[in-house]
Amino acid sequence: MNHLQSMRVAFGEALAELGHRNPDVVALDADLAPATKFSLFAEEFPERFFQVGVAEQNMAGIAAGLATVGFVPFIGTFACFASCRIADQVRTSIAQPGLNVKIIGPYSGLLTGNTGKTHQAIEDIATYRSIPNVTIVAPADGVETSLAVDAIADYAGPVYLRLTRDPAPVIFDDTHTFEVGRAYRLREGDALTLISTGSMTPTALEAAVALAQEGLEATVLHVPTIKPLDVNGVVEAARASRCVITVEEHNIYGGLGAAVAEALSEQLPVPVYRVGIKDVFAESGPNALLLEKYGLTARHVVEAARRWVTRWSETRA
Repeated sequence: MNHLQSMRVAFGEALAELGHRNPDVVALDADLAPATKFSLFAEEFPERFFQVGVAEQNMAGIAAGLATVGFVPFIGTFACFASCRIADQVRTSIAQPGLNVKIIGPYSGLLTGNTGKTHQAIEDIATYRSIPNVTIVAPADGVETSLAVDAIADYAGPVYLRLTRDPAPVIFDDTHTFEVGRAYRLREGDALTLISTGSMTPTALEAAVALAQEGLEATVLHVPTIKPLDVNGVVEAARASRCVITVEEHNIYGGLGAAVAEALSEQLPVPVYRVGIKDVFAESGPNALLLEKYGLTARHVVEAARRWVTRWSETRA
């Protein structure tokens, strides 16, 4: 984690590069192209870029139509709008017929750059987990974002790509590969298993380093594809420690923690503690203060790990 990179910038650059390789890719934006970085595609391919204005539901419908005639539409707006506002259109016009539309939601979670509490998307994963046929991808950094753009373009069917706004730690190098539906073991340990997604994976790694200094070696499993979940990967990561903590910048209901708990309850019943937003609407503010207030820093993960490893050890004794 030597430098910072914005996922939305990495996305914009990757989409523009993809446009050169795949003439079927088109982009639609709802009056936010400079912020979502769809502007980079628009500069390269103005004839394949459609600015629909503040009409997100209509954008989803247009994308559905384009997909029926062989195009690969990427549609973009803030994650709060890309989930809640267009949920009905995605459900009816895109997901039910299984159309090949890629829904891009930057400005996800809490870290939306002081845009206001109404613009924070803490329920988007839950929304799309509940809609059949929709795949959900949440990369950890800019490197994985770039790889995910190519992967979802080749992946048949609706995909929701969840991105953050601001520069964030880069944890992968150019040897990293990305496959839709696969989870990645980034660290090995037998004291507990940290399972994270998206922007919280760098935090989970930071917490694991701190825990190792205390003699608690943690496995870290990064889950960039939340749906379909890599159930085998989750089970195998949990098997050594049989103590799991999930870490996500999302409501604890319906997100990664819920998906992991559901899978383990059927395959390998072990305790699962969920670090996430505790079913509250957050406030607007600087990123660091929000992460601190809502318990999403590496320190909070370490504290939860100490507490729950002790509790689980006592239970097994």
